[in-house]
Amino acid sequence: MTPIKTYNIPFLILSLVLIFCFFVNISLGSVYIPINDVFNSLLGSETSQDSWNYIITNYRLPKAVTAILVGSGLGISGLLMQTLFRNPLAGPFVLGISSGASLGVATIILGSGLFGSAFAACLMSKWSIVIAASLGSFLVLFAVLITSLKVRDTMAILIIGLMFASITASVVSVLSYFGSAEQLQQYIFWGFGSLGNLSWHELLIFSIIYSFGLLISIGSVKSLNTLLLGENYAKSLGLNIKRSRLAIIISTSLLAGTITAFAGPIAFIGLAIPHLTRQIFNTSNHKILLPAVFLFGSIIMLVCDSISQVPNSDLTLPINAITALIGAPVIIWLLVRKRKMIF
Repeated sequence: MTPIKTYNIPFLILSLVLIFCFFVNISLGSVYIPINDVFNSLLGSETSQDSWNYIITNYRLPKAVTAILVGSGLGISGLLMQTLFRNPLAGPFVLGISSGASLGVATIILGSGLFGSAFAACLMSKWSIVIAASLGSFLVLFAVLITSLKVRDTMAILIIGLMFASITASVVSVLSYFGSAEQLQQYIFWGFGSLGNLSWHELLIFSIIYSFGLLISIGSVKSLNTLLLGENYAKSLGLNIKRSRLAIIISTSLLAGTITAFAGPIAFIGLAIPHLTRQIFNTSNHKILLPAVFLFGSIIMLVCDSISQVPNSDLTLPINAITALIGAPVIIWLLVRKRKMIF
C-alpha cells in the first residue's frame, strides 16, 4: 500500500478547504456577515453589528457544526457498508436504519390523530420526534444484529436489511393513507432533512453518540483492510468475521441512526462521498480513506448547505434536493472518466 506520508499535502489542502468552507457557510444566509466579522465573533471580539454575534452563536455556528457531523458521519457510514458488502451501491441506510427512523416518525406524526388532542400535542414536540426516530432505528438495528449473529453470509444480511426497509416502508404507506393533509405535509417536510434546527444542548447529545460511532469505525480500520481480501482469506489471517461485522454494523447504526434522528434522512452523501474519495486518492487503504472521507463529507455538506440557504434571501431549499443535484452529476462524471471502481 502507498505510504500514508505521501498524502500529507492532499490532507493539508483538504483541511484548509474545510476551514474556508466552514467560515463561508457561517457568513452566508438571509443576512450576509463578512468573514472577518465571523472570525471576530468566534474569537469573542466585537462585530460591526451586535445582532451578528447572536445570529452566529445561536444559529449559524450550530448549523455549520451539524453540517460537518452529518457529512462526515454519512460518508464514513457509506464507506463501512461498501467495504463490508463489497457493493458500490451500498450506503449508510442499506440496513433499513433510515426506514426504521421514518417509521418511528411516521407513527408519531401520522398516528398522532389516534390519541387525544392534548396527548398528541406532546407527541409532536421536537424531542418526541427525535426519540421516535431513534427507537425506530434501534428496533431495525436490533433485528439486523440478531440476524448477523445467526447468518454466515454477509450478502444475506444485506438482503435482509433491504427486506426490513420494505416492511417499514409498507407500514409508513398505510399510515400515510389514513393521515390528514396537514400530517402528510409535516412528514414530508421532515423527510426533506434539515441542519438548522439543533440547539447547543441537542448538538451536544448528537456529538456524544456520533463520537462513539466514529471511535468504533476508527478501531475497525484494520478489519476493513483485511475484508478487502475476501472473507475466506480474512479468516485465514485470523480475523474474527462475526465480531468485525458486528462492530462495523454498530458503528454505521450509531452514525447513520443518530444523524437521521436529529437531521432527518439526508440522501446521496453516504453513497457518493466514498466513491469520490477513492477516485481522487486512488487507494483502498482505509487508514487513508477514513480521514479523507471525513474531510470530503464535511466539505460537500457545508457547500450544499450554503447553497440551500440561498444567500441574501429568506428562502431555504430542501437540503436533500441540493445534495443530489450538486453531487450526482459530479460522481457520474468521475466514474465515466475513470471507468472503474476502486475496491
